[in-house]
Amino acid sequence: MSWQWKSVVVVWLFALVCAVLTGLFSFPGQALVWIGLSFAGCMIGTLCVQLATGRKEGYVNRVTVSLVGAVVVLAGATGIFALAGFA
Repeated sequence: MSWQWKSVVVVWLFALVCAVLTGLFSFPGQALVWIGLSFAGCMIGTLCVQLATGRKEGYVNRVTVSLVGAVVVLAGATGIFALAGFA
């Protein structure tokens, strides 16, 4: 796995951890609020990770793939929360 993919997967794993923590610790009816905050954290994390690489080649693509992956993970978590009655 190249360093570009590692910098993207880190954000996806962060989104997964945020989704699990949201499911475990959020109050009933508050899961959607925390999912939104989790995405905000993923966005800031993405920008930090990608800027820390110091490579301008493919920056926009890496940021886009990171954020789309985070959206997919958090949307899946939202669907699970809705089915389970947490949202």
